[in-house]
Amino acid sequence: MALLQIAEPNMSATPHQHRLTVGIDLGTTNSLVATVKSGTATCLPDELGNVSLPSVVRYLGDDKLIVGKKALAQQKLDPQNTISSAKRLIGRTLPEIDTTHLPYRFGKSEKIIELQTKNGAKTPIDVSADILRTLRERAEQSLGGELVGAVITVPAYFDDAQRQATKDAARLAGLNVLRLLNEPTAAAIAYGLDNGAEGTFVVYDLGGGTFDVSVLELSKGLFQVKATGGNSALGGDDFDHRLFCHIIENNQLSLTNEHDIQLLFSLVRQAKETLSKQPETRIQATLNNGTEINTLITRAEFHALTQHLIAKTIEPVKQALKDAGVSKSDIKGVIMVGGATRMLHVQQAVGAFFGQTPLNNLNPDQVVALGAAMQANVLAGNKNDDEWLLLDVTPLSLGLETYGGLVEKIIPRNSTLPTARAQDFTTFKDGQTAMTIHVVQGERELVADCRSLAKFTLRGIPPMVAGAARIRVTFQVDADGLLSVSAREQTTGVQAQIEVKPSYGLDDETITQMLRDSMNNAKDDAAARARAEAKVEAESLIGAIQAALDLDADLLSEEELNKINQLMTKLASNLETESAENIRTAVHELSHETDDFAARRMDRNIQRVLGGVNVADLS
Repeated sequence: MALLQIAEPNMSATPHQHRLTVGIDLGTTNSLVATVKSGTATCLPDELGNVSLPSVVRYLGDDKLIVGKKALAQQKLDPQNTISSAKRLIGRTLPEIDTTHLPYRFGKSEKIIELQTKNGAKTPIDVSADILRTLRERAEQSLGGELVGAVITVPAYFDDAQRQATKDAARLAGLNVLRLLNEPTAAAIAYGLDNGAEGTFVVYDLGGGTFDVSVLELSKGLFQVKATGGNSALGGDDFDHRLFCHIIENNQLSLTNEHDIQLLFSLVRQAKETLSKQPETRIQATLNNGTEINTLITRAEFHALTQHLIAKTIEPVKQALKDAGVSKSDIKGVIMVGGATRMLHVQQAVGAFFGQTPLNNLNPDQVVALGAAMQANVLAGNKNDDEWLLLDVTPLSLGLETYGGLVEKIIPRNSTLPTARAQDFTTFKDGQTAMTIHVVQGERELVADCRSLAKFTLRGIPPMVAGAARIRVTFQVDADGLLSVSAREQTTGVQAQIEVKPSYGLDDETITQMLRDSMNNAKDDAAARARAEAKVEAESLIGAIQAALDLDADLLSEEELNKINQLMTKLASNLETESAENIRTAVHELSHETDDFAARRMDRNIQRVLGGVNVADLS
């Protein structure tokens, strides 16, 4: 007699087995991955203890790349092959973006953004997939097994093209997407479950490249999004750019060198962060042509320069409150999300508008990932003591083109997801046997002012006089905010349908092939990546030591100089043949050998600085 394993309906046959899931905040500037451990959501760190992964990928050639902090550190050295802020480009076409201040080499296609790199043409989907793959590998290494799935967050104002592109990037990274979750909603989940909050709340989410606002009703485990708004092309990057322009204007600069541009951008980002802690800071740099920059920036000056950007966030807030049918006095709390909300004048402006101090007791950089992890844990069927329900909304209206280039809205914005709605249409001409269905997204009345999502044709309509045929068009939006549309002629039953995948680039066959290639070469790719990282580290060290020798070789004895040169030559000659481990060993040996030389150089530089200065004058 055999024993049969049984389970309750809708429960795993192994109810005590915890399914490994994560929440991922795929950010413009930084990305994070979180999971639920012992009932508590926590962000997962890398091997160095860092939870944030800079959303930067550097392509090195020969299919090698580095992701994160190391790529960010090398951005000013190789700006054309180091891609950042891909989130601003994903799901977009070239005519839709301003490329003026971007250092990349763009392909000529107007249907998809292509970035020409040493690894060939890369789309924003590819770049995002490389970031997501790194986070997936971090999570699987930390949790000790393969992931069942992931919840990935997107800005609430992301349209269908951007959402589908994000989902495709996740598939390329080997992730099973349980759900796409709006970032403000994820933040509300984290606040609602951690703090037991109830009432009407506003989530103000200012990230590196996007701004979102959501009005939510939290009540006894029910998270209902009442309205959303925002600007998918406004974020902390714009504050950086405004300060960047101010420095150029103030110093009457004409920058053409990409290294100078990236250097100045990195300095203004540091200055922006410093001004949240100190009343003033100084931006100092020496450009490639020898030009010296030495500019003092005060907090008040920075606030004045960027006040108009904050005003741009308040308008969507007003509209969201109006859409939700609530006033400022109805708001119990304002949840601050995103690293850019650390800027003091952002907090002051939001506080002044709502007449209350914003809530920021949770880390604004981590709160979205934490909420996504909680949602993933529930969707995977893991046991959860809190019974709660999430009702999200579609951020933009969905409709179709009618005669005259007009838009007929089928699903209004802020409709609760998932949702399905149908509407009847008829023919315009006598004997018409086909009808083209043009699906659009947006709030404007003309098709030309909305975003085109897809087109398909319903054929086989019986020839009748104009207006006699009855065609029912049905729109369905799933919990991820992704749309499918069907059209059916009522008398004959002839039908056509489409799952809306905007024509931004990758079809199913391409994605499947790329996934297959990724899985088949996973082991070799990992080894090649490790070698590439070690090689870059070695080349950087050799360059730095050679520059130091050119200036201060006289500090070394002949024997010491010969030893260092031998180690440098040995390391350089082994870069193309040795393993990552051997290269790193050689790097460590060379670095150790030059420690004393570095100390001597520091002593000399201090003496140069203090030359002719009385020590008593330094107190």
